Amino acid sequence: MAGESRAELLAWLNELLAISYTKIEQCGTGAAYCQIIDSIYGDVPMARVKMNAKHEYEFVANYKILQTVFKNKKIDRPIPVEKLTKCKMQDNLEFLQWIKRYWNQNYPGQPYDAVARRKGAPVETPVTIVPLSSTNRLASGPPPARGKTPVGGPRAGSAQQNETIVNLQAQLRDIEILVQTQLEVLEAAGNDDETLKEIQKILYSTEEGFEVPENGGPVDEEETF
Repeated sequence: MAGESRAELLAWLNELLAISYTKIEQCGTGAAYCQIIDSIYGDVPMARVKMNAKHEYEFVANYKILQTVFKNKKIDRPIPVEKLTKCKMQDNLEFLQWIKRYWNQNYPGQPYDAVARRKGAPVETPVTIVPLSSTNRLASGPPPARGKTPVGGPRAGSAQQNETIVNLQAQLRDIEILVQTQLEVLEAAGNDDETLKEIQKILYSTEEGFEVPENGGPVDEEETF
């Protein structure tokens, strides 16, 4: 049986998961794949799945969850993480077609409340997915100048601040990965660490707020996505 078309797959995906994806490439975050499997078994740790993942390291964390589920369920299918996280249409189309066939064969048929299973976690439909290193670079124009405007400066859209943000994110990325890895190790051992979780929250809010206050003032949390 030939695989469904892109339009058919998207219609099925959006209805099942109560989301509004417009491109197959958007599945590259890994979140949708995790929840499709959850709709079958109902025991994927959806609280750990980052539904509004924007960066590649967040995508990888989602796929680690998916790989663990595949192993536990003895699903004999390699997950080409490196290809899928690049958010290319063909790679994600092939994987989505496979996962749809698997769903057809294994879905038990009961109603599935996708929003409840992710506890209302926000799902920001990915519009443009780019590597972390270029997340905040200007879409066009010359490369931004370096080091003239401090982080949190008055001109939020300036090239200088964009450059500063990119440099800051590069420094935060290693910390975020270390925290995430340590949390996964603890969770695998049945333990938890609230301090690490708080650090993770601060790192995410700093990254998504795109500025660090100079004098300890509040981070601007206005949604800019």
